[in-house]
Amino acid sequence: MGEKLGVLATCSGVAPMIGFLGTTIGMVEVFMALEASKSLEISMISGGILTAMTTTVSGLVVGIVAYVGYNHLVMKLEKIAIEMENISFNLMKNYESKKEI
Repeated sequence: MGEKLGVLATCSGVAPMIGFLGTTIGMVEVFMALEASKSLEISMISGGILTAMTTTVSGLVVGIVAYVGYNHLVMKLEKIAIEMENISFNLMKNYESKKEI
């Protein structure tokens, strides 16, 4: 279970950055459209702004879900490790007590 946690951790960090990259690209599209035009029309800039907002939201949603999932799995693995340590301790204690008899 723990082998792929690194991938999930990476996704939780990279997804918001990819969203920000999309935001930047969308805003560059807006400024390029504004530079090429002599007049300001909403239809010219709305596509770039839509790209910017869509990628931002997508990156944040993926990042948040991955981060929550990563933390949930880490907590589960820690609980399993503690249970295994307790079982090992009890087995060793039982073995030692039977060895003395």
